[in-house]
Amino acid sequence: MRPAAAAATATAAALRLRLRLRSAAASLSPPATALLTHRRAALLLPPLRRLCSPAPPRASAAPDSQPPPGLLSPVMDAQFESFRSQLDESSTLRDRIRTVVSEIESASRVATAALLLVHQPVPLEDVLGKAKAQVEVIKGLYAQLAEVLKECPGQYYRYHGDWKSETQVVVSMLAFMHWLETGGLLMHAEAQEKLGLSSGEFCLDVEDYLTGLCFMSNEFPRFVVNRVTAGDYDCPRKVLSFLTDLHASFRMLNLRNDFLRKKFDGMKYDLRRVEEVYYDVKIRGLAPAESKQEASQS
Repeated sequence: MRPAAAAATATAAALRLRLRLRSAAASLSPPATALLTHRRAALLLPPLRRLCSPAPPRASAAPDSQPPPGLLSPVMDAQFESFRSQLDESSTLRDRIRTVVSEIESASRVATAALLLVHQPVPLEDVLGKAKAQVEVIKGLYAQLAEVLKECPGQYYRYHGDWKSETQVVVSMLAFMHWLETGGLLMHAEAQEKLGLSSGEFCLDVEDYLTGLCFMSNEFPRFVVNRVTAGDYDCPRKVLSFLTDLHASFRMLNLRNDFLRKKFDGMKYDLRRVEEVYYDVKIRGLAPAESKQEASQS
């Protein structure tokens, strides 16, 4: 056979085989084709759904994951019931304390306002008389506060912060009044007696007393200036002598870096301002004769 005839025969055989394959594929039934499509979709759609669909919300804790009230530990239940009772009692007691303390604050504010008249040309007896009337009211209120604290013995410092600042202001007022009357320092025992705090657990805290003295020193610079303006040129010497001794006494204490230490640091500025007034009076020759004699002897 010739080569050309052999090539034509092979080409014809390949065409016949391709036609047979096409006819076989066309002879497949539609259900079989749909089955193949469904299988392909089953393999491809689940991964696509997982990628495209949002993450499902996390399941919340089952309602029955917590034990019912009847299954709580009896020991734990009793403990927290005791805590609840103690906190309720403490809150009620603190509300009663704050009611009395607010009245103390109001009375001390009235007394301080009356005491401010000492900077004006008003007789000292009238000024002290109005302030002393409020001191008696404050003393009665501290007695009420002591009665309230008897219901919680041994817990003085637990509630002490509720009346601490008010007590410091009261001590400052009492110490200034005492100096106006006597020219000396109000002692701790005397302050307790004036407030009716001499007996029992309810007493005057030492830090409150010392802080009150620091507050008192803030009144002297203004008082000295007003007294000199009124013609009392010996007042700066008296105040300077008193503040110098008080400042030296405070320096004996080992005060930490707290509120009391800051108040004590402010006392030196009050002392400096009084010194300036005293030196001005002395340089101008306005000091009384006895003051000059005492200065020469010292």
